[in-house]
Amino acid sequence: MTQQNQNYDENDIQVLEGLEAVRKRPGMYIGSTGPKGLHHLVYEIVDNSIDEALAGYCSEITVNILEDDVIQVTDNGRGIPTGIHPKEKISAATVVYTILHAGGKFGGGGYKVSGGLHGVGASVVNALSEWLELTVMDGSKVHFQRFERGNYSEQMKIIGDTSQTGTSVKFKADSQIFESTVYDYEVLLKRLREQAFLNASIKIIFSDLRDPDNVRSEKLHYEGGIRQFVEHIHATRGLESLSDKVIYLSGTQGDSFAEIAMQYNDSYNELILSFANNIHTVDGGSHETGFKNALTKVINEYGKNFGLLKDGDKLTGDDVREGLTAIVSVKLTECEFEGQTKGRLGNPEVKPFIEKLVSEKLMNYLEENPDIAKLIFEKSVSALRAREAAKKAREQERSKTIFGKSPMPEKLADCAERDNRYTEIYIVEGDSAGGSAKQGRDRRYQAILPLWGKMLNVEKARIDRIYGNDKLSPVVTALGTSLGEDFDISKLRYGKVIIMADADVDGAHIRTLLLTFFFRFMRPLISNGNIFIAQPPLFRVKRGKKLYYAFSDSERDKYIAELSDENGSSAKVEVQRYKGLGEMNPDQLWETTMDPERRTIIKVNMEDAVKADEVFTILMGDKVEPRRDFIEKNAKYVENLDI
Repeated sequence: MTQQNQNYDENDIQVLEGLEAVRKRPGMYIGSTGPKGLHHLVYEIVDNSIDEALAGYCSEITVNILEDDVIQVTDNGRGIPTGIHPKEKISAATVVYTILHAGGKFGGGGYKVSGGLHGVGASVVNALSEWLELTVMDGSKVHFQRFERGNYSEQMKIIGDTSQTGTSVKFKADSQIFESTVYDYEVLLKRLREQAFLNASIKIIFSDLRDPDNVRSEKLHYEGGIRQFVEHIHATRGLESLSDKVIYLSGTQGDSFAEIAMQYNDSYNELILSFANNIHTVDGGSHETGFKNALTKVINEYGKNFGLLKDGDKLTGDDVREGLTAIVSVKLTECEFEGQTKGRLGNPEVKPFIEKLVSEKLMNYLEENPDIAKLIFEKSVSALRAREAAKKAREQERSKTIFGKSPMPEKLADCAERDNRYTEIYIVEGDSAGGSAKQGRDRRYQAILPLWGKMLNVEKARIDRIYGNDKLSPVVTALGTSLGEDFDISKLRYGKVIIMADADVDGAHIRTLLLTFFFRFMRPLISNGNIFIAQPPLFRVKRGKKLYYAFSDSERDKYIAELSDENGSSAKVEVQRYKGLGEMNPDQLWETTMDPERRTIIKVNMEDAVKADEVFTILMGDKVEPRRDFIEKNAKYVENLDI
């Protein structure tokens, strides 16, 4: 033991006062100091205004991104109380912005329903801002206070008279805390639009004023609420709805309120977004479970009551949710969130509340709208038949196994190691590239699986078409996990699954097809961090004995300039453009793309599963218009586009 450890005593125990704790450990309060945490600052302030609207006192919220990425959020609510706090002896508004866990959401009667239950939002934003200016209008006076990194030199003061009420918060995120303080307009727009859908009475005006020559502004006001949310999802994804009307169900239980909007479309995928007090519960919870249970029960009961189900047939949850888009939103006096990210609603009383609501009101709706009921039922039965076909195909595949184990694909060049903590498999486009990869690899822990020919676009296919497919079966067999409901990540044979395709349009298409397949039928591989994309070089730049590999046009030009300026060599600079992986010899492929000491591989993560789902639907679906819009909107962000 070192001397330093021996002297560990009461003097080593630190007490972080007030907002100092937030600045010391910002990730504990906002998740990260990256883009997600930066945008979270805006959400915290907007959520305070939303809570004021839920209480019935605010109808309009203005959010502006100003020059130098300063944010201003203004509402026409009651205004934060400015009177002297009885205990702290300073303005109540100052208390809210400087003391953690101080606010009007702890049972004092200020708010019945609130998204921000922990009272840390305003004070955390203040602590993590270079400066923050708070303006409060109470119907008589205008109150103002400025803070710098959470501290203030002057008490709140009156700067004018007014007949209006409301709160305006202007702040600049602290560059000492955040990796970048530049806001993404689209990220904020998505969140604000979501809030406008979830709260039909609210009007949110969002503007990006950073560039006077390119001002962007949106007025977000949806009187149809979550009904329009469903319509918006279908429109942006290019999905064809099975009926004209969105089914809407709502009900109350004590102080709790729930509403559900749902509509079926022509795809094979489900999308259920659940919210509790406007917070997106990404991991579901009691409200989502109650909805799913009741939906399955109602559709089955309807089928039996009207003789639409054969004896012995029973629709599963997957059957009745195929092609369903649904929004489930609950407003509760107090939300109990579970899990590391607080993404799951735990309130047990919500499940029976939602089950009763859906069981009664959805059955009534189906009985009153037999044409829509018939469309939903036919869609569900079609999914049932596809599931039965998939089961049959799965059993046929299993019957081919030897002693319970599937024979490995013929083209797979396996590795010697069996512990998946060390193994990796390269899924390679084409036989020639596969040949180079097999020769160049480290056989101890690197396996190679070449693919050839056009792959199935699974966005337009049910799972029964996956089994036995000659392009996808080898992937499933090699990985060992099976797929769909049989997927078992504990049987994964390789810890890293690396997609290695040419750096051109065809290669990008193959990558997208494979990623779509993994996302739809083997999603835990993505959420568990097992999927990677190899980054082969685009150019080989050589002069004499000096050699560089370039991964972009700019990198190529840099190496050409560097080699051209060198003295002592009469040789000219040679530039080779790799049109495909097959043009590289095994040594080149190893040293540029496969050697763990030198290669670059990109991990595929699923930080925003809903966004990923949307992108796959747009890019790989049937509709051309949404795909064109997406490409035109996002083309400017693409680097190294080689057509």
